[in-house]
Amino acid sequence: MSTPSGLRRYWIRFSSPAPIGFALGCGVTAFTEDDARALVSSELQQALPSIESIEIEFDVSTLDVNHVVPNMGDCTQRGIWYPRLGVPPLAS
Repeated sequence: MSTPSGLRRYWIRFSSPAPIGFALGCGVTAFTEDDARALVSSELQQALPSIESIEIEFDVSTLDVNHVVPNMGDCTQRGIWYPRLGVPPLAS
């Protein structure tokens, strides 16, 4: 899956304890790492929790196929796509 020009995919893993709903990590498509962090912070409505790691431009097919992949939103558009945060699943 490719993203529109200027956007990159990020997979963020939080240090324990992770925010509720973010235990497996957080998938974000953003212009920069700072943009990705701001999107997550805004969604959580708090300062960004401690981050364990951030992967950039990774292959989404390497994510957990039993939980993450079937429950992720559109990773080609700017925003948080995992967890889906109330957005209906993509049509198959």
